[in-house]
Amino acid sequence: MRIVEYHSHLNGLEYLLVHKPKLWQEIQDIVASVDATQFKTKVSKEKTMKGRLLYAPKEMNSAMNEGFTGHGWKESRTSYWVTKDANLIRRTMSMPANEQKEEIEAAGYSPIFSYNQTDFVKDRVAVEVQFGKYSFVAFDLFVKHMAFFVGDVIDLGIEILPMKELQTEMSSGPGYYEGELYNLIRQGRGSPAVPLVIVGVAP
Repeated sequence: MRIVEYHSHLNGLEYLLVHKPKLWQEIQDIVASVDATQFKTKVSKEKTMKGRLLYAPKEMNSAMNEGFTGHGWKESRTSYWVTKDANLIRRTMSMPANEQKEEIEAAGYSPIFSYNQTDFVKDRVAVEVQFGKYSFVAFDLFVKHMAFFVGDVIDLGIEILPMKELQTEMSSGPGYYEGELYNLIRQGRGSPAVPLVIVGVAP
């Protein structure tokens, strides 16, 4: 596969190029190592594309997974406690998880355990490969990457998406680079408040 386009949000790419150029090169190498043509194996059952051979997102994801794990990238989780009181959440959000729980209980509320998980983290950089439903992209950008950034686990997040030219050869539903770039820019220059690099790939 090849990286066709990328967008730097809050100087995410500039940070990579200055502070972690080897990681950026590694990501490019991993993408280039995936031969997407061997994953055009899914026979469509959709009315508008019935019988057409499409790219299989799970298989492409697995190939990317092998590439990242083979280079030492690992899954990471950040845990936290939530409750129904907004002011209490604001007060406890920046605390370590165990202190959040204690603070919520001390205020007379029931703490609810929650967590966010991201696919690949290495040297304080998170990568999400998203060939799934378009709704997952917003969750990655505005929840996952943000949670890890606020939790001081990462310095920036990277989102790998299909370009429209690839997405049209997939089942209906996946997000694509051009559409998600529009959604990101529509939020304004400072939102989400986490440095990001949005990457568009194609065969």
